[in-house]
Amino acid sequence: MKNGEKMKLTTPSDREVVVTRIFDAPRELVWRAMSEPDLLKRWIPGPPGWPIVRCDQDWRVGGAFHFAWRGPDGSEMTLSGIFSEVVPPERVVRTESFVIGVPPRAGEQLATLVLTEQSGRTTLTLTVQYPSKEARDAAIVGGMNKGLAEGYDRLDEVFASSVRT
Repeated sequence: MKNGEKMKLTTPSDREVVVTRIFDAPRELVWRAMSEPDLLKRWIPGPPGWPIVRCDQDWRVGGAFHFAWRGPDGSEMTLSGIFSEVVPPERVVRTESFVIGVPPRAGEQLATLVLTEQSGRTTLTLTVQYPSKEARDAAIVGGMNKGLAEGYDRLDEVFASSVRT
């Protein structure tokens, strides 16, 4: 079963998106895949033909992160922000700003990731709060669902590989 069938995306309010996904992996492993740049680079999605060229994270309160993807024409898309809460291996809260060649159109969003484990399986719950309904809708129309689904499919492949050992 592909992730698109495993992942659920809901819009509980005009400014929120909530994504839930169950991984057949323990919480510690899911946390590592989210926080270790070498693992993150193996699964984090970018548009087709846009490899990730930067993956920096300082996983502490007040620490920053910065990801960058480069397109075939040399242009860059970036995602960056600041961590406001980090509770390994269960919760992280951070601001996020996407930039695609120009300053962000939609402003900054707040993302909260929660990982819970039961019987060796981990439920990921990602809540993203946008500055407006228009910004939320633009993210959805812009392919948020497809991008996350593809990334989480890749993450399943990482978990099936030797990363467990």
